[in-house]
Amino acid sequence: MTTHPTPALISRYAAGADGVDDATVWAVEAHLESCATCRSRLADAVDPGTRDLLDRVAGGIATGIAAGPAPAPRRRLRRTGVAVRVLPWLAVAAGLVVAAVVFERMFASLPSLVLLVAPVAPLLPVAAVWSRRTDPAWELLATVPRGGLWLLLRRTLAVLAAVVPVLAVAGWWTGHSPALWLLPCLAFTAGSLALGGLVRVDRAAVALTAVWSGAVVVPSLSGEELPVVLSDGSWPGWVAVTVALVAVVIVRAADHRRLGAGRT
Repeated sequence: MTTHPTPALISRYAAGADGVDDATVWAVEAHLESCATCRSRLADAVDPGTRDLLDRVAGGIATGIAAGPAPAPRRRLRRTGVAVRVLPWLAVAAGLVVAAVVFERMFASLPSLVLLVAPVAPLLPVAAVWSRRTDPAWELLATVPRGGLWLLLRRTLAVLAAVVPVLAVAGWWTGHSPALWLLPCLAFTAGSLALGGLVRVDRAAVALTAVWSGAVVVPSLSGEELPVVLSDGSWPGWVAVTVALVAVVIVRAADHRRLGAGRT
C-alpha cells in the first residue's frame, strides 16, 4: 500500500469488519508498521472499552518496569554435572597408579607395574566422561553443532590433565623415563577416540583396557619380564602410533557427530 488508508478503512479494520478482505488487511498492517500517523488514527478508531483495556495494560507494564524484577531467591544448586559424576572414576585411576607404585616398591623383582598400568590408566575416566550414564545433558549436547569432536577432545584433555600428573609423580618416584609411560598413555587415549568413532568411546576404552590387560599385563607379570613394547628403545614406535591415531581422529571427525557413533 503506497498511500495512506482512508479513515473509514482504518475504522473498519479496527472494528474487525467482515467486509475487509485478507489482502487489504495485510496491506493495512504492513503500512501501519512504518506509519506513525496511521497508527495514531487506528488508536483513535478503537472503541472506548478496548482503549480503556489498552491503557490499563500499558499502565501495568509501566509500573512493572519502574519497580524492576523481584530478587530471585538464592538456591543451592545440586552438583549433578559431568565433572562431579566422573570424579569417582578419576579417583579409581589415581588409586590404580598409586597401587602400582606400592606394588613395584614391594616386589622389585617383578616387571614395573607402573609402566604396565600407564597406557590404560586414563581410559576408564575417558569412557565415563563421554557416557550418557554420567551426563545429565546428554540428549541436549547430542544436538548442538559444537557437541561433536571438539567437545570430546576438551573432555578428554580434562581427564588427561588430572591423570597425567599422577603418572608423572609415579614415574619420577620409580625412576622410569617419561617416554615409557607418557607416550603409551597418549597412544591408548587416542586409540580409544579413534576406535570410539565406530563402536562408541566407552566400549572402545573398555575393550582396549581388557586387551592390554590380557595380552600384556598378565603375561608380563607371569613371565616376570617387561614386554618389548615397553623397552627403552620402544618410544619411537609409540610416537609414530600416537601421531597416526591422532590423525585418524581428526580425519574421521564426522564419526563423532551422531549420538550412536562416537558419543556413548
